[in-house]
Amino acid sequence: MKVPHNRLDRQFDLLKDEYLQAARQVLESGWYVLGPQVEAFEREFAEYNDAPFCVGLASGLDALILAFDLLGLKPNDEVIVPANTYIATIMGITRNGLKPVLVEPDQFYNLDPARLEQAITPKTRAICAVHLYGQIADMPAIMNIAEKHHLAVVEDAAQAHGASIHGKKAGTWGDIGCFSFYPTKNLGGFGDGGAVLVKDRKLADDFKMMRNYGSRVTYYFERVGYNSRLDEIQAALLRVKLKHLDRLNQQRQQIARRYLEEINNPKIILPQLRFGMEGHIFHLFVIQTEDRDALIRYCDQHGIGTKIHYPQPPHLSQAYQQWGLQRGSFPITESMADHVLSLPIYNGMSPEEVDLVIDALNAY
Repeated sequence: MKVPHNRLDRQFDLLKDEYLQAARQVLESGWYVLGPQVEAFEREFAEYNDAPFCVGLASGLDALILAFDLLGLKPNDEVIVPANTYIATIMGITRNGLKPVLVEPDQFYNLDPARLEQAITPKTRAICAVHLYGQIADMPAIMNIAEKHHLAVVEDAAQAHGASIHGKKAGTWGDIGCFSFYPTKNLGGFGDGGAVLVKDRKLADDFKMMRNYGSRVTYYFERVGYNSRLDEIQAALLRVKLKHLDRLNQQRQQIARRYLEEINNPKIILPQLRFGMEGHIFHLFVIQTEDRDALIRYCDQHGIGTKIHYPQPPHLSQAYQQWGLQRGSFPITESMADHVLSLPIYNGMSPEEVDLVIDALNAY
């Protein structure tokens, strides 16, 4: 038996008939962009998150770019952001001419509130909190700091659909919550897609204007906008999955609980939970190990697929070489990049497949 790192077809098979019916409905409708399916998804995703407004977009990166655009910040204003994140988080900031101020993560892989407050300067205007791997960041502490210093808060919730603290979901704490619906996400579609959650109607209307070339009225343009519209067919398919999202998240949590309880090997560091299972929907199950290459080879030999999320921190990427940052600039982040490894976790994963992963890792 082989266990791949991920299998999207298993999740499709769980809801196959509903997906096919939804797709057929859109195809037969003759309306494929910004129609009733997008409007319905925006309403339902807002309701699911207990948020006032949702605006569908073309991708999670677009959500971040537009979020920082519409905050009304000035060039070179500072945005505090975790150094340990996927590079899209940083791109959303720099695409707007803003200056990312990187800070080291806590033991939960997320933004460390203590280091966050130490990084605030007179030029700081916003905080970008990332809910990495599906675990919600310490939003009560982050929001207290933001309110104390009068800072805007953008949440990168691309990996955390449904994660919450005492029922308050990721993406609803700050001013803007940004989501991706890339196929591998817990609420993943069948192509690219994204959305934002906001509290203010005017801001929601501004997102709708900017996603559509900067136009509120057809063929009249207020600003240089974007073409960032969620497709009707993706919205329809996401509506299907949204109805089952809590159950799908619970399936992942059940697999994660088995890993946490049954993997027992001193060579493997398991993830820690800050807010229990409610706060982590396990988009990824990420361990750390000292000799990662050896473990990858071992897993390959035993038919277990693994991936590294992520092997290179943004500050060491060629994309941001102009910063002049070298290895050693953010040692905690760099250590995580050198030692993290994601184990298989996906909807439709069988108990026997979970057994194989656990047994192999315990025998390593």
